[in-house]
Amino acid sequence: MQFLFAWRYFKAKKSTTVINIIAWICIVAIMIGTAALIMVLSVFNGFEGLVKSLYSSFYPDIKVLPATGKYLTLDKKRLQQLRGVGGLRDFSLVVEEKAILRNGDNQALVSLKGVDARFQTINGIVEHLVNGRFDIGTAAHPKLVVGGGIEGSLGIRSGPHTEPMSIYIPRKSESEAFDVTSNITPDTIRNAGTFVIQQDFDNKYALTQIDFLKQAMALAPNEFSGIEIAVTDPSVTARVQQSLQQLFGKGYKVQDRYQQNQSLYSIMNLERWVFYAVLSLILVVAAFNMVGALTMLVLEKQKDISVLNALGADRGFILKVFLSEGFLLAVIGGGMGMLLALLLVILQQQFHLVPLQGGSFLIDYFPVALKLRDFLLVAVTVLVIAFVASWTPARKASRKEFSLKAE
Repeated sequence: MQFLFAWRYFKAKKSTTVINIIAWICIVAIMIGTAALIMVLSVFNGFEGLVKSLYSSFYPDIKVLPATGKYLTLDKKRLQQLRGVGGLRDFSLVVEEKAILRNGDNQALVSLKGVDARFQTINGIVEHLVNGRFDIGTAAHPKLVVGGGIEGSLGIRSGPHTEPMSIYIPRKSESEAFDVTSNITPDTIRNAGTFVIQQDFDNKYALTQIDFLKQAMALAPNEFSGIEIAVTDPSVTARVQQSLQQLFGKGYKVQDRYQQNQSLYSIMNLERWVFYAVLSLILVVAAFNMVGALTMLVLEKQKDISVLNALGADRGFILKVFLSEGFLLAVIGGGMGMLLALLLVILQQQFHLVPLQGGSFLIDYFPVALKLRDFLLVAVTVLVIAFVASWTPARKASRKEFSLKAE
C-alpha cells in the first residue's frame, strides 16, 4: 500500500514546481553516479582480464619453490610421484639466475631462465613470438629467446644468422668471498627468438637450455630452482595444489597463479575499491537532493497525511510511505543509470569509441567487461544511500503532529 502512495506522490503535480525539479535532479544525479560506477568497474574488469591473460602466458598454473634458499632437490622417486598426481597435465623443471648479456658496447642485466623441452607445453610464450622462433638449443650449443625490451637494449635481431653475444653467469658458491675469475662463467650464445608479452617480462627475461645453465652455475644434476606445472582444467587447480603440498611437505612452497603475483592482484583490487569509494560520492551528492525533495514533499502533503492519520494510519505507515518515495527515486535513477552504462559498455566493446592514449600498450582502446556482481554491488550501494537519505525526512514526517484544522 505504501508503494502505491509513493508512486502517486511522485507522478502527481505539486503546487510548487521546484519540488518536481529537485526530484528529477535527484534522479539524474543517481543515474549519472550509477552509470559512472558501473562503467569504471567494467574498465577495471577489462584491464584485469587483459593483465591476467598476459601473465598467464608466462606464469604457470602452479609453481613449486623451495621454502628457504634458492634451490630444491628432486630425486627420481619424487619425480615419479609428481607424475602420478591427479589433475596434473604436465610439468617443467626450471633454473633461474641473474646474468649479464653483452653485445659490443651494449649490455643488459637479465633474469636468465633455463627450461627443458616440456616448457612449451605448459607455457604460452610461443604464441607471443615476434621474431625468430622458440629454440633454446642444446647444452653444447645453447641459444636464447629474449624479451623485446632486451633485444632493443642490446641492439640485436633474432634469426638464424645472428652474431654471438657474450654471456656472464654466476656460479653457485658456498663461500661468501666473491672472485670474478672463479665465480663467473663467461660464454658465448646466439639469440634465436624474441617474444613480446608485457614490459615486466620483455625487459627482464631471457630463456635458454636448462642443462647449459646448470653446468654454467655448477649445480648438481638434481638441483633446480622450481617446478612449473600445468593442470588439466582450471577448476581442479586448488585440488592439485593441495595434493602437491602434501606430496612435497612444509619445506616447499606450492603457489597458484594468484599467489605468484599476489602483490599485483592486491594492488589492482585496492585501486578498484578506491575508485568505487570516490565515485560513490556522486551518489552521496544525489542524496542531498533527495533529502531536499522529500522534505519539501512532506510540507506539500501535510493535508494528505492528516487525512491518513484520521483514517487510522499510524506513524509507521507514514514512515514507510516516505521511505518508499526515496526508494522510488533511487530505483528510477539507478535503473536508468544501469541501462545507460550497459549501452555504453556494449558500444565500447563493439566499436572501441574511447581510445587508449600513448600507443605503448598492446591495445589502443579501453578494454571493458560486464559482470553481474558489479550491477549487484552498485544496486545495493544506491539502495543503502537512498535509505539513509530518506530516513531523516521520513522520520520527521511520521513524528510530526498533523490535523485537518491546521490545513
